[in-house]
Amino acid sequence: MPELTLDLVARYPRPGTAIPGKIAFSPDGKLLTYLHSEEGGLSRVLWAMDVATGAKRVLFAPPGGGVTDKNVSREEALRRERQRLRETGVTHYAWSETGSILLVPMGGDAWAGPEGALRCVARGAIDPRLSPDGTRLAYVRDGELHVAELATGAERRLTHDAQPGVTNGLAEYVAQEEMDRFSGFWWSRDGRFLAYEQADDRHIPEYVIPHLATDAPTFERHRYPFAGAENARVRLGVIPAAGGSTVWMDLGSFEYLARVAWHPDGRLTAQLQTRDQKRLELRAFDPAIGKGAALLVEESDLWINLNNDLRFAPETGEFLWASERSGFKHLELRRADGSLARVLTSGSWAVDSVQGFDPKGRRVAFTAANPVTECQVFVVSLDGGDPVRLTKEPGMHSAVFSRDFASWIDVHDSRTTPYSVRLRNPDREVHASAAVDLPLVTPELLSFRSRDGAELFGMLYKPAKLPAPLVVQVYGGPHVQSAADTWLATVEMRAQFLAKEGFLVMRVDNRGSSRRGLAFEGAIARRMGSIEVSDQVDGVNFAKSRGWVDGDRVGIYGWSYGGYMTLMSLLKAPEVFKAGVAGAPNADTAGYDTHYTERYMGTPQENPEGYRESTCMTFADRLRGKLLLIHGMIDENVHFRHTARFIDALIKANRPYELLLYPAERHMPRSEKDRRNMEERIVEFFKKSL
Repeated sequence: MPELTLDLVARYPRPGTAIPGKIAFSPDGKLLTYLHSEEGGLSRVLWAMDVATGAKRVLFAPPGGGVTDKNVSREEALRRERQRLRETGVTHYAWSETGSILLVPMGGDAWAGPEGALRCVARGAIDPRLSPDGTRLAYVRDGELHVAELATGAERRLTHDAQPGVTNGLAEYVAQEEMDRFSGFWWSRDGRFLAYEQADDRHIPEYVIPHLATDAPTFERHRYPFAGAENARVRLGVIPAAGGSTVWMDLGSFEYLARVAWHPDGRLTAQLQTRDQKRLELRAFDPAIGKGAALLVEESDLWINLNNDLRFAPETGEFLWASERSGFKHLELRRADGSLARVLTSGSWAVDSVQGFDPKGRRVAFTAANPVTECQVFVVSLDGGDPVRLTKEPGMHSAVFSRDFASWIDVHDSRTTPYSVRLRNPDREVHASAAVDLPLVTPELLSFRSRDGAELFGMLYKPAKLPAPLVVQVYGGPHVQSAADTWLATVEMRAQFLAKEGFLVMRVDNRGSSRRGLAFEGAIARRMGSIEVSDQVDGVNFAKSRGWVDGDRVGIYGWSYGGYMTLMSLLKAPEVFKAGVAGAPNADTAGYDTHYTERYMGTPQENPEGYRESTCMTFADRLRGKLLLIHGMIDENVHFRHTARFIDALIKANRPYELLLYPAERHMPRSEKDRRNMEERIVEFFKKSL
C-alpha cells in the first residue's frame, strides 16, 4: 500500500473525488452531459452519454488545453476565486432551453453551436449566456452588455454608459462573494428582452492590494464595501435584445438585489433585501413601465438566508418557494398572486435545495438534512402528501433530474464509499471511483451535549495509539457542516496525516453552523466568537472525559472563519488550547464586507460592543499558547490587513507568534508547491508545540 505523504496531502483533486461535474440532461432528455477528466486530474473536457444505450463520447475538448489560472483575465480569475473553482480545461457549459444548442465559455472566448459543431462566436466575453432558443448570445465586454447572433456573428452593443466604477450586466462584489449570485443579466423567456444590473461603486474608497512577488510592482484596486460603510449602488433595468432604451425598475429603498427571474406571464421578478437582511420581498414588475408590487414578504427577527429554490409553473403561474418561517427551511407552493396554496414539507429537519421541478407532473425533488449528518433525495407532490425518499444508501446524495423526471442522476458518497454517479431509469453506472489504496482511517461520527444541553455533532480521526495529543480542526461559521457522513471527510488529508503522525483530530459543529435550523445558526447573533468557542471547549472536554487526550496537549487549526475561530479559541480559552494555526483569519470583524458581517452582527455603528467583543485584537494580550499565522498576501476576500493588524496588536502586547506568508496567493492557496510547503510547516508546528 502506498505511503501517505505530504505530497498527497497537498494534491488536488482528493483521492476518489475526480468525478463527473456540472451534470445536465439535454433539453430532449436523450443525452446526459458532464465535465470529467479521464486521468483523474483537474483538467476536464465535456462528455456526453446516450441515456438509452449508455454509449459515451467526448463532446468538446478545448483547443490549447482550455482554461487555466494563468491564461484568464484578472476579472475571470477573480470570478474563479469567488466560485472556489480549482478545475481547468472546460469549466462551464450550458444547453439552450430549446433547440439543443451548446455553449462552452473558454477564458474569455465563447464557443457555441449544435452538438458536434461548436465554434468560437465571441471573444472577450464575460459571463456569456444563450438566449432561450439558442439563436443569440449575450455577454459583457468592458462593462457593457452585448448580444451576438450565432448564425451571422453580427454583434450589437446594448448599453453605452459604462465607465470606471460603473458596469452593466455584472454582479457586484458582495453579490458574487456573499449572495451566491454570479450573473448580472437575465434573458426573458421569449428572448425579446434582457434584464440587467447596473452597479456603481465609484463612491466606495479604493482598497489597494500590491503584488509584491512580481518582477515589476503591480497593484489591484478594489472597491470593497466594509461593514457599516456604503454598498455599491445597484439598479435593475430592462432593455430590448434588439437594442433600444432601458426601463428602470422601481426598487424602492431596498439595499440588496438578491435574485432576479422572469415570470412565465412576462413580468420580471426580483428578490429584494433590506440592509439588515431581516426583510425580503419578492416583487413582480411590469417591465414596460418599471412599476411593481409585492408577491410575498419574508420577515425574521434574526435574518433571511437566501436560496436558489424559486421555480415557476408556466401553465398555472404557481411557484415554489422556500422559507425558514417555521425555524427550518421548508418548501411551499404559492398561487400566482403569492398567497399560500399549501406547505409541502415540514418537521424539525431542513430542506437543502431543490434538485428538480416537474410542474406538468406536479412534483418537486429536493435534498434534505434528514438525518442531519446525511443528505438524502426526496420527492413530494405539489398537490400534497408526505415526501417520499428516493435514495437508500447512508451518506450524502445529490441529484439531477431530466425535465420530465423520466431519468435522474444520483451522486452518492459516504465516509466508507468514494463518489459514484449513477443514472436511474434506465439504471446505468456513469462513474464509479476506483478503490483508494491509501492507509486512511475512517473518521467516526459522535454526538454529545454542551454545558447548557445543546446536542452537538462531531467527528474523530483516531491515531494508532490513545491517549494522544488532540488537534481540533475547526470552521465554526455559518453555512458549513463539518461532521457528516461524507467521503470528503475521509479524504481530509491534513487530518489523515496528523492522525498518521500520532495526533487525535476532532471536528465539532458548534452552534452557528448549518443544517440544524435557524435557531441553532442564530445563536451567534450580534456576538460572533463567543458561543462557538464555548462549544469547541465542550468538545475538548468530552474527548478528555473519554480518556482519548494525552493530558493538556491540545491544539487547534482552521482557515477563514476557522482561522478566526482558532484565534478566538486561543485568546478566550488559553487554559484549553495550547497551540493554534490560523489561516487567513478575519481577525477584525468590522474589516470584512457588509452583506456577510451585518447579517450576523448588525452594523458597527448600532452594535459597537458586539463588534468589540467579536474582534481578535480586543483580546490579543491574552495569548498564552503557540501561534502560527498563515495568509496569502493578495487575498481580496479576507485581506492580509486582518493578519497585519492582529500582529500589530500582538507586538504591542509583547506576545510571540510565528508567521507564514504566501506573496502570490489569494484566499485559498492554488499552487501545489505552496500547499506542500504549508502542510509541512503546519505538521512541524504541531509536533514542536504539542
